[in-house]
Amino acid sequence: MELKKSNNNYDVFKAFLVENADYDGKFELPVLRTSNFIPDKIITFSDAMAKRTTDYEAWVHFYEHDIKFERLWNNPKAYINKLKKFKGIISPDFSLYRNMPLCMQIWNTYRSRALAVWLQNNGVEIIPNVRFNDERTYEFCFDGIEKNKTVAIGTHGCIKRRNDKEYFKAGLSELVKRLAPKKSSFTAQRRMKFLKDI
Repeated sequence: MELKKSNNNYDVFKAFLVENADYDGKFELPVLRTSNFIPDKIITFSDAMAKRTTDYEAWVHFYEHDIKFERLWNNPKAYINKLKKFKGIISPDFSLYRNMPLCMQIWNTYRSRALAVWLQNNGVEIIPNVRFNDERTYEFCFDGIEKNKTVAIGTHGCIKRRNDKEYFKAGLSELVKRLAPKKSSFTAQRRMKFLKDI
């Protein structure tokens, strides 16, 4: 049996997000094409969606609590026109917790990629966010991300304790080994680094 994509009224799986997508890895995560631009300015998704926001020179990022951007997953078409006004987005950063079942961590990684590839196919510039956790996530968290390109990482909520920092450093080391981002790094905020040539 195959999932039918013709009737959006019944598309509870949001198959429209990955129409025409290419896939990578064991779990077939959507492949992203990395923008060649580097953000000069960033803004959280929640602030970007506020009515008071009129400065569209920034890139939108999702390094904030999931509850503040879950609405994008629930109804992405409601936000596409506003997001297209900005310079680009850092792909969504759905949480991965070590005590979260691995299937949920894979699902949250899929959701990030699926939203990003859909936004990209609608003309939005994308820099991939890479969210990793313990070594179990290495099996999928780098899939769908181009090598030797720019990636973004966020530390929001994942370096509060000493052992969290150790997991983060190990994951960052694995990211560099597997994706080999271009050299030079840019710190855009306390909670985010753009990695370009490490």
